[in-house]
Amino acid sequence: MGADQENSLIIDAHGHVHDPVHSHIALLDEAGVDRAVLFGTRPHPERATDLVALRREMSVLTETVGGRTTGPEGYRTARQELDSACAAYPDRFIGFGKVDLGLSARWIAEEVEREVVGRGYRGIGELTPSPDGAGRIEPVLRAAADHGGLPVVVHGFTSTTARDLVTLATLARRHPTVPLVISQLGGLNWLTAIELARDTPNMFLELSTANVIFAVRLAIEEVPDRTLFGSDAPYGDPVLARATVERVTRSGALRDRVLGGTLAEMLGL
Repeated sequence: MGADQENSLIIDAHGHVHDPVHSHIALLDEAGVDRAVLFGTRPHPERATDLVALRREMSVLTETVGGRTTGPEGYRTARQELDSACAAYPDRFIGFGKVDLGLSARWIAEEVEREVVGRGYRGIGELTPSPDGAGRIEPVLRAAADHGGLPVVVHGFTSTTARDLVTLATLARRHPTVPLVISQLGGLNWLTAIELARDTPNMFLELSTANVIFAVRLAIEEVPDRTLFGSDAPYGDPVLARATVERVTRSGALRDRVLGGTLAEMLGL
């Protein structure tokens, strides 16, 4: 690692609350990561000790990314876990709050005011609209704009479709003050995601769980100022995610931006 990297803030743009939380801190320490954006979560695959338990947790994940929820109690539990993690490690975690896309525009605005801004979170996400339902995030973007352009993160892998990515790019252009982050490099639709981000000035790509290494390389080449290092821990690993970025970049200003500089600028850190 070069001296320039040692002096730069390295931020994992995509992490979920772990149980126990200190296991996540250990992963960040091992990867040499200073801070991590943290999302609340219903599934906890890291709790699983056998295949049966993992299938149970992954079934909850399937419900979540498919835009199906268990109602207010699921959100409440996830928020409590997120609050506790951020309170325990305020110098390591940057909390982002999720809102219920099933609410009316008025109630979404109130949730952003109360559950995101009111809790001191720095952004909104990770949002999981149903397949071909990405248009439902527009009230969130309006509310984010009303609060100075809060970053909004939308799940990029299944069940997000290519049509959803096109919709998200269209919505991003309608709300140019809001950084719209597509996580997981758009999943299987990574090529479409890169093309859309290249042509949409406030659309960012978070690079976790990429299927092929040249997708990460291409994204950074095409959108150098709007690509973000992320691990999607516990589904991904911060050590491997950082190594992927470093494999396709040279030591210097560009690598520093991807590993944390761009996100630090976005969040005013």
